[in-house]
Amino acid sequence: MSKLTRRLFLAYGTAMAAVVAGELGKPRRGMADARVLNLYSSRHYDTDNQLYEGFTQKTGIKINLIEGDAAQLVERIKSEGANSPADVLITVDAGNLWRAQTEGLFQPVSSATLNSAIPANLRDPGGHWFGLSKRARVIMYNRGKVNPAQLSTYEALGTPAWKGKVLIRSSNNIYNQSLIAGMIETKGADTAQKWVQGLVANFARPPEGNDTAQIKAVAAGMGDVAIANSYYLARLASSNDPADQAVARNVGMFFPNQRDRGTHINISGAGVVRNAPNQAGAIAFLEYLVTPEAQKIFSFGNNEYPVVSGVPVSPALAQYGTFKSDPVNVATYGRLNSQAIQIMDRAGWK
Repeated sequence: MSKLTRRLFLAYGTAMAAVVAGELGKPRRGMADARVLNLYSSRHYDTDNQLYEGFTQKTGIKINLIEGDAAQLVERIKSEGANSPADVLITVDAGNLWRAQTEGLFQPVSSATLNSAIPANLRDPGGHWFGLSKRARVIMYNRGKVNPAQLSTYEALGTPAWKGKVLIRSSNNIYNQSLIAGMIETKGADTAQKWVQGLVANFARPPEGNDTAQIKAVAAGMGDVAIANSYYLARLASSNDPADQAVARNVGMFFPNQRDRGTHINISGAGVVRNAPNQAGAIAFLEYLVTPEAQKIFSFGNNEYPVVSGVPVSPALAQYGTFKSDPVNVATYGRLNSQAIQIMDRAGWK
């Protein structure tokens, strides 16, 4: 029996005894089923099934998956109230996790396993949510039109040299909002405002499409550079579709700001829901997700960066090299989200 399984069985004995004794707080619609974990997820990656299967094999607990986008799941948990069956909410971007926290949807978790495995800047300081995988928001460039020696920082893309050459998705995208929030934190609101104004003036076209669309547009020569998440290019590079492979061959990945604060990173993460019926199982699930086995699935399954040191990166992503990360705490992205949106609105970023 593994250490994780032994811990889980002990936790369940305690948790179930507490339920019987009425010590877990608010009343339930019956006793919690320790054999089932209700997971609300806005991660729409088929490879995550390997994570669920791995957890079930180790513990015997089945994952009941409820999918939706982050806003839908937050509203669902709110409407379900104290009787919500949700045990864990997992979503992408620290901004979404922060929003769920401010809605009071998470309970604080004290776990030595999580705190030791996950760097402090990738989790909520109060233990309400934890980063489980990383992605870098990088500069994608057309290999035939741009020499990487021309690239340096995010800030440089707001200068006249890149007039009509920049591609990026809309301002209502949480990834972009978090990028601006990170800049507010490190450079100040005035600098962030000036940069965003310069960036908008350099757009090659009005924002449209997702990150993959920006990369394909760069490959097609519709713009010289794009800002997008790292795993999208790695996904195209590892695709079996010759058209995707052709796009990946034409596009390079550049990590900005390596000579100062480092490249902006964000997370995919999760928290235990405030009224989780299966609290012990929920904590055990989060602890499983930071094991080397699970971290490798995050890495190789969706070309994300692991949050746990020593876990290998997928070959598709590793080919683009290593980089220095901005050390800012990702909780900042949620705290400064509204200010970031105001800056983007003032600059006319549609």
